Amino acid sequence: MRKIRRRELLRIARRRQRDVLCDVMLSARQCETWLTLDELSKLTHYPPASISAQLRHLRKPEFGGYAVEKRQRETGRILRGEDFGTVWEYQLKHAVRRKFAGAESQSGGRKLALQRAAC
Repeated sequence: MRKIRRRELLRIARRRQRDVLCDVMLSARQCETWLTLDELSKLTHYPPASISAQLRHLRKPEFGGYAVEKRQRETGRILRGEDFGTVWEYQLKHAVRRKFAGAESQSGGRKLALQRAAC
């Protein structure tokens, strides 16, 4: 019985990578900061490829439907060995969902439209 309780506590204490990344990105948004995959990797200790996948997931409605904005980092702001190729930086914005009246998809259900909030 004691082992089961310990497992339950460990499962509750662990946070998903997506949740950690979402919190970091929303905190950076409050500071009006754009972050590269390398910077996110250093902050969260997750690999850049995994972070990129989680950013794609955050765009999906079932994971929050966030607007993930991406832009090329300015040449003057490139730091420490990132001077080769294009360096992309990301920022997360809240997206507000609303329904269009009378709009129906091919499957017969109503379409949801995402409207970006002025976060």
